[in-house]
Amino acid sequence: MNQNTAKTVLILGANSDVAKQCIKQYIEKGFSVIAASRNTQSLEDFMNTNNLDRSRVQVLYFDAANFDSHQKFYEELSVKPHIAVYAAGFLVDNHQALRDFKGAKQMMEVNYMGGVSILSIIAMDESNKSLERIIGLSSLSGVRGRKSNFVYGSTKAAFTQYLAGLRQELASRKITVNALVIGYIRTKINAGLELNESLIMEPDYVAKFIVNAGNSFTIVPNLKWKIIYHILRLLPESLAAKLP
Repeated sequence: MNQNTAKTVLILGANSDVAKQCIKQYIEKGFSVIAASRNTQSLEDFMNTNNLDRSRVQVLYFDAANFDSHQKFYEELSVKPHIAVYAAGFLVDNHQALRDFKGAKQMMEVNYMGGVSILSIIAMDESNKSLERIIGLSSLSGVRGRKSNFVYGSTKAAFTQYLAGLRQELASRKITVNALVIGYIRTKINAGLELNESLIMEPDYVAKFIVNAGNSFTIVPNLKWKIIYHILRLLPESLAAKLP
């Protein structure tokens, strides 16, 4: 018997391309999955297309930006998770975000506030003795403010800092918190952007780092992106300001 047969993973924002690959890989490792998203039909179509074991996947409606619904959503889960993955994300162009606060606000709500809301509810439920890991998907964009995407980057920077503090908060309960600090991925959220093709990662590749997350807080998939991550952290401001 697979050692993970009785374990459940809750994936929030499960309609993202990376999250869908996580569903497949978690099932392959023997987990049951609760896939939560606003677009439940897309998840149903994905499951049918990939012939996934329906007995191992439950699809639920979840709106990351509807904070008032989060407590009820969690309380009504048929089983409380061993692992929670926050994969919800939203992106608008930086120029648009600076000129139209509606887009900036939605990025804040989905990328940061929604994560803080639902993950805090999950983390503070001390009656769930099964919880062993919380994983949040962040971004290299949150490492340093850059003129090309600093509004989006600020939401990811805030989320990373929240996860860092949550990791400390939950350490005494032996619950691991990981932050996936991710570079360019070939996903619908990046469709139409001019990106360096040699740096683009595939969703299934990134998903492997999520599903196989270890004890380290910061997980940066791909050696090239690890190098970029460390350069961004150490680069003097005078040089960082010259980045595209």
